[in-house]
Amino acid sequence: MAESPLKIVEGSALTAQQKKDLLNRLARIEGQLRGVQKLIALAAEPSDVDAVAQQMAAARKALDRSFVQLLAGSIQTQAGNAADLDEAQARAAHLAAMLDKFA
Repeated sequence: MAESPLKIVEGSALTAQQKKDLLNRLARIEGQLRGVQKLIALAAEPSDVDAVAQQMAAARKALDRSFVQLLAGSIQTQAGNAADLDEAQARAAHLAAMLDKFA
């Protein structure tokens, strides 16, 4: 039985389109990771390990790109929705701190 798609909730963190784009990107990464699991299960030769490493690196890079997409979308949406310059600066500072902490 297939999973039902996630319900996208309206809010001020990200736009509905930004959320949809991120969810699509994460679904592709999820499929990529399932492929890596299969490669690991079937690995028998040293060259198989090379293929696994290559696919793991690609998945990691894709996840990093989705992280950047998340922060870029947050910056656009949250700063754009700020009531004034002080609020926009506070939101930008919070996102910069997240970048420093998690990147």
